[in-house]
Amino acid sequence: MTPRPTSEAPAAEPRHAGPEDRAARRADLLAAAAGLLLVVAAAAIGTVIERANGSLHVNWPPLYASWFPHVGPGTPAALAVAVLVVGYGPPLAARLPWRGLLLACWAAAMAWTWSLALIDGWQTGIARRLTTAYEYLTVIRRFDDLGPALRGFTGHILNNAPDHWPAHVAGHPPAAVLTFVGLDRIGLGGGAWAGVWCITVGASAAAAVLVALRALTDEPLARRAAPFLVLAPAAVWVGTSADGYFAAVTAWCLALLALAATRRTGGGRRSAPVPAAAALAAGLLLGLTCYLSYGLTLIVLPAAAVLLLARNARPVPLLVAGAATVAVAFTLAGFDWWEGYRLLVERYYQGAAGVRPYAYWVWGNLACAVLITGSATVAGVRRALAAAPAALRRLRPSAGPPPGPAVRLTVLVLAVLLAVLIADLSGMSKAETERIWLPFAWWLLAACALLPGAHRRPWLAAQAVLALLLNHLLYTGW
Repeated sequence: MTPRPTSEAPAAEPRHAGPEDRAARRADLLAAAAGLLLVVAAAAIGTVIERANGSLHVNWPPLYASWFPHVGPGTPAALAVAVLVVGYGPPLAARLPWRGLLLACWAAAMAWTWSLALIDGWQTGIARRLTTAYEYLTVIRRFDDLGPALRGFTGHILNNAPDHWPAHVAGHPPAAVLTFVGLDRIGLGGGAWAGVWCITVGASAAAAVLVALRALTDEPLARRAAPFLVLAPAAVWVGTSADGYFAAVTAWCLALLALAATRRTGGGRRSAPVPAAAALAAGLLLGLTCYLSYGLTLIVLPAAAVLLLARNARPVPLLVAGAATVAVAFTLAGFDWWEGYRLLVERYYQGAAGVRPYAYWVWGNLACAVLITGSATVAGVRRALAAAPAALRRLRPSAGPPPGPAVRLTVLVLAVLLAVLIADLSGMSKAETERIWLPFAWWLLAACALLPGAHRRPWLAAQAVLALLLNHLLYTGW
């Protein structure tokens, strides 16, 4: 079983690195350079393809964005947040009380996301983002009579269906649009409140990942990840897209599952009420995740990794019960998930995906992943991949004592990478993965905790610079 987390600060690292450390750091830089080259290649080759035949359906490959250098009201705040987190984030993350760190991480992630979104101004950056022709808010009134809307939901998925749904409504199970219907019903209707919801909830994913890391690895490793979770380049798309909200639901599902699988009382006996409640809540969020996005069923891979690392399958019955509760509720309401997915695949190829070349996007998507997670994450993932063979061997029951924190983090990152690889190879994520893969991006960012402390601030600064450049040089479509 995973050892009980401690509250100690991260141990000091040696001032003078040995040959192996220097070689590892050179490899980190080479990996980051390779990630940059991948982005440059995706931009250059993508531009040639798009100008030749327009088949990519994006203006600034590989992102769904347009070249638009600009500043805005959020610029001073974004710069200030970046400087403060780079300068004071690591020591504060090491010293704050744990609960204070969670709140500070959520607050700082919100400040970062809000400031980036406001670079485009209030109306363009937030209030109108979710009101375009592709988005959920355009169909709110069609759910005034909820029962018939759910029973007839699949009948409006295809492009040739009568009154077909907009792209995002058709591309997701109904829990996505029902979220905004619910906000409207309680008096929080319109694009502004929808944007506030997505940013506020979406930024909480940073705290959720910290909770999971502390439970599955240890507290010092979680603390090292905190500043990177705050200054995530992914925040450019968390503010404002519904996928930022989806990412938070996914993150809290895994965090609660980690708590359920690892929580013990001080005497060593399992505390039944807390793990049981956490497991059931994780199951409910797992069910909600699957009814927010078809592709997020891949969350089962990191969820399986959580249980494997904890060496505990006891949460599974309650996890399944919670997920089944959501599935049964939607099924009884008249929505058939499997039929919805079958029709979605057909609708997917009726649109731009029918002409977007798989041969480009199967690697262009990975360039998008580099842009939403940053060069520090590329370096951290390199360390995880380098440690993968030894880490996987340590998972064998005959391998002796439970693996250490870095090994457990490596396994978690590998599970997320596997989910991303499956999503990529499926061909159901051709383009726009800068928002679609946000639920996976947060967990890849955790790999930054594997980077050595002496060089953590430069990596953190590189993350901030990337996000600032993206939001100031481009007008993103989501």
